[in-house]
Amino acid sequence: MPHKNIKFAKMLRTNQTNEERKVLQALRASRLMNLKFRRQVPIDDFIVDFVCFEQKLIIEIDGGQHLDNKKDLMRDAKLKALGYRVLRFWNNEINKNFDGVMEVILQQLQTKSPLPNPLPQGERG
Repeated sequence: MPHKNIKFAKMLRTNQTNEERKVLQALRASRLMNLKFRRQVPIDDFIVDFVCFEQKLIIEIDGGQHLDNKKDLMRDAKLKALGYRVLRFWNNEINKNFDGVMEVILQQLQTKSPLPNPLPQGERG
């Protein structure tokens, strides 16, 4: 049975943000540690921006609408309960500190450790 969000996921793939495109360019074609990332993938009741199933790592790129979003906290908790690690980055982090964002992603792929908050709260939003 097809996932109920598959049409929405396809629409999101077609209508990416500039920040998602930038991250995609760094992740696509197994460019990062020869790991495959998929984009706009349905997992459980959610559609995640990027996922590496091999490492069980989800990367979310968020705009301002996600600021203090309780649904995102619940979503992250459910994804973590399914065994995924979730990294969230703000659009402005992608634009202002792309190398730092990619370094955090690379570190997580290398360590497979529990996720700390990757950047201080003062740098988010």
